[in-house]
Amino acid sequence: MTEPQIDPGVTLRSARRRIVTPVRVAAVVLALVIAALFAWVRARGPQVDVVPVSRSPVLNRVVASGRALPLARFHLGSVVLGTVARVDAEEGAKVAKAQVLVQLDDTEARAAVAQAKAVLGQAEAKLTQIGGVGAKVALESVRQASARMVQASSDLERERSLLASGASTPERVDAAQKAFEIAVSAHSAAEAQSSSHAPGGGDYRAAASTVAQARAALDGALARLEQTRIVAPADAVVLTRSVEPGDVVQPGRTLLVLAQTGWTGLTVQVDEKNIALLHLGQTAIASADAFAGERFDAKVVFLAPVVDAARGTLEVKLEVPNPPAYLRPDMTVSVVIDGGKREGVLLVPGAAVRDATSRDPYVMTVEDGRLARREVQLGVRAGDRVEVTQGLEEGASVVVVDGTKLAVGQRVRARTLTMDEASGAL
Repeated sequence: MTEPQIDPGVTLRSARRRIVTPVRVAAVVLALVIAALFAWVRARGPQVDVVPVSRSPVLNRVVASGRALPLARFHLGSVVLGTVARVDAEEGAKVAKAQVLVQLDDTEARAAVAQAKAVLGQAEAKLTQIGGVGAKVALESVRQASARMVQASSDLERERSLLASGASTPERVDAAQKAFEIAVSAHSAAEAQSSSHAPGGGDYRAAASTVAQARAALDGALARLEQTRIVAPADAVVLTRSVEPGDVVQPGRTLLVLAQTGWTGLTVQVDEKNIALLHLGQTAIASADAFAGERFDAKVVFLAPVVDAARGTLEVKLEVPNPPAYLRPDMTVSVVIDGGKREGVLLVPGAAVRDATSRDPYVMTVEDGRLARREVQLGVRAGDRVEVTQGLEEGASVVVVDGTKLAVGQRVRARTLTMDEASGAL
């Protein structure tokens, strides 16, 4: 009996069918599962990171930048036209109060002073003569005129008596009368001359007036001589020098700029939102941008009475009790002012706040799996966190990722982070 023959090709194809069919089924099932999962994920929306809003104690620190400034800055120039003879001021050099920094040619000014002194000397000599020797001579003239007047009066009385007894003549009486009148007139003239030479008299007043005018002229000449010198108004450091010997200078041109030494301060611009945290006497830590690793102490000594409306800032000045040697006027500085500690402050990550510098800042929150927009009012900034004074409640979930591609009402999947994790992620 002949055994049936089996076709090897048919057997192999059957085996392959039995293997491929389950694989195809598994692949289809996997694809369906993936599609369902993808649809489920899409239905839930994209994943966003959120941070629960919480209350925390805050060390209020007001951060600002500005510049170092001296107690005063002097722009020195000449008040007269002249030629520079000497300059004793180098940029960066320290100068003392009243030190001559620029000397103009003073030849004409010195000659004017010498002439004024000579005129004053002549006027004073004349006044001395009138009030001294002249007054004595005038007094002696009055004494002599008075004696002659008394004698003439006595002679007149005697002649009148003799005429009454017949021992004299009318002519002799007339002569005695005329002599008496002449003596009286001479006496009056002598008294007038004496009064004129005495203090308060006409000649004396005229001479005194001449002396006063001469002294005023000398003072003017000395003042003009003084104007040929430009001196330091206080102990200072020379910031800039714009003059050399031989230059012809005119009034109104700045030749030197000085910064007064002995006091160093800082001026910074603080955001007006932080005004409530500021008061006189607050301590601060400052650093110069050129020496970022160095720190020095400062203290608030001035708060501007008005806010700069254009920039929305308040000028604050700080005193530096022990300025470092490297601190120079106009250096850029950064300041952190200690504003004290507050408890129970509602904080959100700074990156969660949208349009933070506008009038209507807002945050995105996740509520029932969907995005919502909440307008907020902001308080102070504490590092990378911002205080929210209105618009949010404790426990709300704020989105900390970029929400520009997200829409209000969109479904999202929230991944909760702590405040520190959110800060690290950003």
